[in-house]
Amino acid sequence: MTIRLFSELHLNVFHIHGIVFQILAFWQSIVNTSKSTRVNIEIRDLNKIYPNGNHALKEVSLEIGNGMFGLLGPNGAGKSSLMRILVTLMKPSKGQVLVNGLDLQKHRREIRQMLGYLPQDFRFFAKLTTWEFLDYSARLAGITQRKARLGAVEQMLEEVGLYEARNRMANKLSGGMKRRLGIAQALIGEPKIIVVDEPTTGLDPEERIRFRNLLSSISEREVIIILSTHIVGDISSTCTDMALLNSGSLAYHGSPDKLIEKARGNVWQISATETEYQEIQEKYPIISSIPAESGWEVQVVARDVNGYAGEQIEPNLEHAYVNFMEHELNQRWHEE
Repeated sequence: MTIRLFSELHLNVFHIHGIVFQILAFWQSIVNTSKSTRVNIEIRDLNKIYPNGNHALKEVSLEIGNGMFGLLGPNGAGKSSLMRILVTLMKPSKGQVLVNGLDLQKHRREIRQMLGYLPQDFRFFAKLTTWEFLDYSARLAGITQRKARLGAVEQMLEEVGLYEARNRMANKLSGGMKRRLGIAQALIGEPKIIVVDEPTTGLDPEERIRFRNLLSSISEREVIIILSTHIVGDISSTCTDMALLNSGSLAYHGSPDKLIEKARGNVWQISATETEYQEIQEKYPIISSIPAESGWEVQVVARDVNGYAGEQIEPNLEHAYVNFMEHELNQRWHEE
């Protein structure tokens, strides 16, 4: 009897130790996830179907590592749906997202602590100053100690060039300054994953360049920045890895350079008369057109331009994007 009781007790102790070990291992994985200098996102067969039947994402599979990642595609391609799933604002209809091995649907709270998000329609409280709004954002990011929070807010205002505007009402900032305040609230708390959705829409060229430079400097840290946009220039100047979504499907994943290589030999500079220019508009997708003394200097994407005075030129990412849409996806490109 004594031996039996001892054996049962011995097994129970081992069972408890096993449970404790599993719990400790689980929390250690979370700690390692939050502290690891390398971050990895794995998207597996992701689908999103809205109640109205719109199939926004179709079997999307991607792997995203440290650095700046560009998500490109026309309006309605599914970019915002994917972004909202990644930042836990929406659940997929099917599929899985893993962040450093943690399932997004099972460990939402832990993964949210790693996230910073700048949505396309970023808004803030109208009655708060720039400083007050960022202080509020720091609280939400978990910086509860006042001294640490004050230091983080001051540093972030300096970093995004808003320190001089810290006492200005947030709703009185210019469009570019509002976007910088948006990225500041996304960065406060040093998240490991930063998601920005259409960040340069509506900005003037100077602010757009400044915003791109800001993101580029941040991407040198051990973070993932996912930049979702339909503006090709945002990708070409910042990202070393990219994906192209089209009608909810993954059409391309790789480096911008490889996409550009696909367009080589298909980009032309044409010197056209006024009459020829009208014809070219009907035949080819025009990337740029500049008035000239004899008519127009026109850049087009085409496999050949027989009948016109054209020469092949080196492609850039905008050329490559149009070439891919036209020749590999067989979709007539139009400027948005």
